[in-house]
Amino acid sequence: MLLSLLKIIGFLAIAAALAYGASFLLETPGGVTIAFGAREFALTPIGFVLALVALVIAAIILLKIFGFIVALINFVFGDETAITRYFTRNREKRGLDALTGSLLALASGESTLAMRKANKADRLLNRPEITSLVTAQAAEMSGDRAKALGLYKSMIPDQRTRFAGIQGALRLKLEAGETDTALALAQKAFALRPDNQSVLRTLFDLQSKTEDWSGARSTLNATLHARMLPRDVGTRRDAILSLADARKAHLNGDAARGHEAARQANKLAPALVPAATLASEAHLDRGSKRRASKVLVSAWIANPHPDLAAAFARIVPDETTAARRKRFEALINAAPRHSESRLLAAELALADEDFPAARKALGDLTETEPTTRSLAIMAAVERGQGAPEAVVRGWLAKALSASRGPQWVCDKCNHVHAAWVPVCESCGAFDTLDWKTIPNAADSGLAQSTMLPLIVGSGDPEPVAEPGPAETGPPVEDAVLAERTA
Repeated sequence: MLLSLLKIIGFLAIAAALAYGASFLLETPGGVTIAFGAREFALTPIGFVLALVALVIAAIILLKIFGFIVALINFVFGDETAITRYFTRNREKRGLDALTGSLLALASGESTLAMRKANKADRLLNRPEITSLVTAQAAEMSGDRAKALGLYKSMIPDQRTRFAGIQGALRLKLEAGETDTALALAQKAFALRPDNQSVLRTLFDLQSKTEDWSGARSTLNATLHARMLPRDVGTRRDAILSLADARKAHLNGDAARGHEAARQANKLAPALVPAATLASEAHLDRGSKRRASKVLVSAWIANPHPDLAAAFARIVPDETTAARRKRFEALINAAPRHSESRLLAAELALADEDFPAARKALGDLTETEPTTRSLAIMAAVERGQGAPEAVVRGWLAKALSASRGPQWVCDKCNHVHAAWVPVCESCGAFDTLDWKTIPNAADSGLAQSTMLPLIVGSGDPEPVAEPGPAETGPPVEDAVLAERTA
């Protein structure tokens, strides 16, 4: 408001000054005489002022015309002038407009328009360090992978665009399934930007899939240094890498290195079941049954698991059922209320033919957590106590349709695994397997791990008689029962 008022006052002041000046010139007597050779020009004062203004304007116009002629001559002979700069600016403006249109089309998912605009920008700007990336992304969106890859490769020699070119080529190689090439590109990208989060994640995933565990550990350290992971997550991943390295060493026949890596994995993550089982085997190979038992009991407290019980059984493989039942009390008492401890106690009692104790240990698990395992144990208890065959078959029928209980399941894709692995067999994700129950997982195709033969020390079930004419239950029911009572 104040600024507008000042502008109005200024305009009025200038108009008043001009009016006063014009009035003064009109009232001034006399005139101005200009003599040029033999000629004289007589002008009034105001006429003289107007003639002077016209002369100045004419001089400015003449100077502009002269400058234009000079610029035109220079343009013809190739020198950079205002005209060339004008056309250059105009070309750059159109190129930048095309580049902007290509970026907007990319954001909108319009691949054809993005490609057309990108080509136009590349032609007008002649700045490959600017347009190559956009053109490559447009080609990638339109499905022209070969052109996109060529553009990404052309960006690699330029220091300014090298990282972006490697990233683009890496993405295309990953989509094409060329893991080895992608790994090499990821390592180059890591050398350029060791703290880039995307590069660290991609490199770690590729190293895990190719079982380069030492390289993955270096990448994990860089990830922790970049503060991309919480410290506890990093420690667990380090434990899994040590465990995977231990398994690989065992496969290669390097038992000493495998045992050391297994103990390191168990030290980093005592509750990790596969690390505890492998560490217990390492202690057994060194003749230390006490340490092997201690490792398994510690893991059982945090995460009771059938694999831990199986490893605990292997500590003394040739003991009697009564002795084994007594020795397993240390494991069961570590987590007595857990369903896995109760199932283990029931199986041990069955192996010792103590059917009342087996029923007591099982408790209400058949109602609260009805699984193939708990229901099959109940069928074995009923048969052992002389229950009618119809009762036994009733429990077996429930067992066949019940949940298989906890399994190794990938949290990312829900793929069920027969055994724990560091990398999901389906989606390739690292450290995503969890021991949990999937509802209605009867179609998983994985049989529940059989604990009783491991506890008893026998691997083969007893022969199963074919059902008679009066027996209508499916033969697989007898197989389940035989497997649980062998």
